[in-house]
Amino acid sequence: MKKTKRIALITGGAKRIGASIARHLHHCGVDVMIHHNQSSIDAKKLVAELNNLRADSAATVQADLLDQESFSYLIKEVINIFGQLDFLINNASTYYATPIDSVNESSWDDLIGTNLKAPLLLSHHAAKSLKKTKGSIINITDAQIHNPKKNYIIYSIAKAGLATLTESLAKELSPEIRVNAVAPGAILWPESNLEFDDDYRNKVISQTLLKRTGSPKDICKAIEFLLLHAPYVTGQTLSIDGGRKFS
Repeated sequence: MKKTKRIALITGGAKRIGASIARHLHHCGVDVMIHHNQSSIDAKKLVAELNNLRADSAATVQADLLDQESFSYLIKEVINIFGQLDFLINNASTYYATPIDSVNESSWDDLIGTNLKAPLLLSHHAAKSLKKTKGSIINITDAQIHNPKKNYIIYSIAKAGLATLTESLAKELSPEIRVNAVAPGAILWPESNLEFDDDYRNKVISQTLLKRTGSPKDICKAIEFLLLHAPYVTGQTLSIDGGRKFS
């Protein structure tokens, strides 16, 4: 019998690319649990929007991914509300500069905790449920990890670690669970960051082979492919960067 019900947990799913992923997967027939930390209003609006399209197909859950208790709690909430878990999308991220002379334990704990530790421990707690559904995990990395941006040393370490974690999890959780990554390039510029002015943006665009930015839809389509149309693909990272790494 063809399985018709599929459930995705999307961390950081209330805004920006996370919200686009939630809308896209929902359009593909997947019910979604939208995790947020402080974006309660955005999360509730998005859930209302999606439930208006398909009743009882979306819910939201709040958790601080730096809290050790949050990982098991998130998975339990998905199971309590939807009864199963098919897809885990580790999208939540923190991003800010940490020049070497300003590195400290607080920024290390924050950037490593959100970008690397949380995906690992969420995958750990989700594994039992994902094995039952022969599910998949998608990690959102960064297309520039092999050419890290100056002054972003901790963020770069975390995202490089997440790329390796993707390959390690693919081995650890096989054969029941597939694990892949999507690595965005210039898709959405960071909010409220004066460093990313027009000159910087134009420079980045000029470094891509396609001479333009991408869109959240490009990320969503890559995730759809890996989750729904690539049953023989695991341990891979798909770069969505307009060919910038070849420039």
